[in-house]
Parts: sequence; structure tokens; C-alpha cells
Amino acid sequence: MIFWVGFALRVAVILIGHTYRVRVDEGHFNFGFEMGRIARSLVRGQGYANPFNGISGPTAWTPPLYPLLLALSFKLFGVYTNAAALFVLIVNSAFSAGIAPAVYEIAARCFDARGLAQRKGLFFGRATSTPVALWSAWLWALYPAALQYAVHWIWEMSVSTFLFSWAVVYALRLRGVGDDREEDRTGEWKKQRLLWTAFGLWWGLLNLSNVSLLLCLPAMLVWILWPELGRREQRKLWTGLGGAALACGVMCVVMLPWWVRNERALHAFVPTRANLGFELYQSTREANDGYNWGTTLPMWPGHPEFKRYVREGEIQMGREREAEAKAAMYAKPGEIARWTVQRVFFFWDGPPHPFEKHASQEYGRQLSYAFLSACGLLGLALMLWRRVEGAALFALIFLLMPVPYYIVTVQARFRHPIEPLIAILAVWLFRSTEAELQSVEGRV
Repeated sequence: MIFWVGFALRVAVILIGHTYRVRVDEGHFNFGFEMGRIARSLVRGQGYANPFNGISGPTAWTPPLYPLLLALSFKLFGVYTNAAALFVLIVNSAFSAGIAPAVYEIAARCFDARGLAQRKGLFFGRATSTPVALWSAWLWALYPAALQYAVHWIWEMSVSTFLFSWAVVYALRLRGVGDDREEDRTGEWKKQRLLWTAFGLWWGLLNLSNVSLLLCLPAMLVWILWPELGRREQRKLWTGLGGAALACGVMCVVMLPWWVRNERALHAFVPTRANLGFELYQSTREANDGYNWGTTLPMWPGHPEFKRYVREGEIQMGREREAEAKAAMYAKPGEIARWTVQRVFFFWDGPPHPFEKHASQEYGRQLSYAFLSACGLLGLALMLWRRVEGAALFALIFLLMPVPYYIVTVQARFRHPIEPLIAILAVWLFRSTEAELQSVEGRV
């Protein structure tokens, strides 16, 4: 029910607010920019190519999952049409609402007694047994900040966050968090094999959507296997290692077509995307002062830098940009360190944002962003302090997930994949406070 309410709310916002009427200025910049242009190129029979305004040839600038979805919308409803935008935003909304069941299960397994195994009759007499799970799922379904990227942005955030949230769910299932320790946790190999396969599938799709989250994969694998590493039962350890190998194998199978395509089209092994050198170069430019406001490459096809991109090719120019970025890092380490600290602050407190609305609305947006970060971090600290099962996984995600953005650049949307966890931790924080107050009142 929470899923359907969240989905209906998002669709209502799209239809009532006419968010599918995407601005057409700057060559449909707001319609998926690079991904939209790649989708347009696919529909026109030019292949996976041309991520900018001009003709530039084959590309691996972005992973293929979301551009293929955009290409489907263009094929069905026309290139850059309102109908295509409506289709994509509704799909976004389905993925965004689909995060709510994952939020429920994560919270139930970590914070509500006995996990999901005891969650029968949710709305008839047992709702109070899952307070954190229930409130967290409803918060995700209804809170405006949770739905903004689904209803306003034609980009991959909702899809990536959906995949990442369910990857966390499968990590908890594989570790057995919240399961009946005597019955579920020892699970049969067949059941574990299915879980490992699904885990690898989620990560394969996630890498084809937003590879910046990949740092969390080895951390999750170590966390899942950690209990077995300290035990003397070698059989369980080898079974766990075999499951991890199976997950990695499934992930590679999912990504294999993308690797083969890149080798044939770009004559180079590009495991995920080819724009790191360009982005890293922008992060070291004095003109950007550590924060890139504009586009990575000029939008005008006649610009000398764009002509160089066409002439040299994406791979070669990316390597040159990466070398220039590394040289800049060696030349001015103090400045690079200052910019990195600045980006860490931006990630959690809110990145710079040009005023497009009334000042009070902008300050409200900034306050909301910072407040959620504070709730998430305080909730995580409390989770670690009380040694809640799953706390180490949350901590590893909070520690590793932002690292690529600390190094390169920060935008508000980059935090979205961990916002489901922030919602859970915020609810846990306030529910724990309520429990403490009730305890104090009882003693008085």
C-alpha cells in the first residue's frame, strides 16, 4: 500500500505541476542532457554516440542503462516530446516509490525486533511492532525531498537509488540480519545461491547506471563474510566465498555486452564510463575554485575545445585531461586539499546553488538539506553507539559512497542514493529519543 500511495503521489505531482513540460532552451539541455543526446542518436540510427550538441562519434561518456530508457521513450513518443518526458517521469516515479519497500525491510531488519520474519498482519494489530520500518517507509513515500528527483529530473537518480537500496536489502539478507538465528540464518545453499545471484544482478545493473557507487561493493562483500572469517568452520567460509564469487561473476555477465561494445567502438577497455579524466580536470581548474558550475565540455560545436574532442576522440582526450589534472594536483597540493575539504562540507551541508526563487525558499532548501544530513549522521552515531546489527554496513556506506564526489565535484543529487538510509536513521533517532523520554518518565 505504501508503494502505491507513493507512486500515485508522484504521478499526481507530475500531472498537476506539468513537470513533463521540459524547458526547450539550450538545445533541450534539461531533457537528460548527455543521456538525452545519446538517446536521440540511438533513435536516429547513429549508434551510442554524440553526447553533446555536435556530431562527435561513439561515446562511453555515460553508462548505458538510463540512455536506453530515454531511447525507448523517444522511440515510442517522439524525440524530446512532452509525451516522452511524461513516460520517463512516470517510470522514474515507479522506481522511486519502489524504494519504499526496501526502506521498510532495511529498517525492519536492523531496528525492529526479530526482523521481517515476525511481520504478519501489518495494519491489523501489529503495526506498533514495526515502528521504525513503518514510519521510515511512509516518510520516503510522502516526503517532498524524497520525490523531487523522480518528478522533476530526467536523469538516473531514482533508478540508481532503487538499485542501490535493494542491494543493501540483499546484503542484509545474506548476512542474516533480522532473521531467526536458529532457522533462517543458517539457510540452505540453494537459498543462499539465489540471494548471491540477485545481489550480483543488482550490482551489475547499478554499475550500468551509476558506477560512482562501486566503492561500496567490496565493503559489502567483506561485511557479509566477516562473521565467517573469525570462525573455525571452514566449510561456511568457503561457501560464503563461493557465493561472493558467484555474485561477482553474475555482475560481470551483466556488464559484458557493454565491455564488448566499448572495445569494438572505442578500441579500448572502458569498464563503465570514459569521462573521469574530463571531470577530474575540471575539479583542478583555478577558474572553478574547486566547484564546477558549468558543463564539462562547451555546448557550442564550434568551440575549439569541442573540436579537439572530436578530432582526438573521447578516449585520447580523456587521458590527456587526466594527465593534466594529476600534474595540477602535484603542483598545488594545498589548494587541492582545500577544495577537497570544501567538497566534503558541500556534500553534507548543501552545495552552492544559484538563487532562482525567493531567498526564503532557497534558505529553506538549504536548511532542509543540512537538517537531513545531521539527522542521518546523528542516527548513525547512535546506531554505532548501541551496536545495532547492521551499523557497520551503514557506516561503510556513509564513509565510502561520497568519496568520488569529494575528489571530483558535488551536487545535491549525488547524495540521493543514501537518502533512503538517512530517512531510516532520522526515524530511528527520534524514535530512540521518544523511548528514552518514556523511560525517564517511568522512573520518575
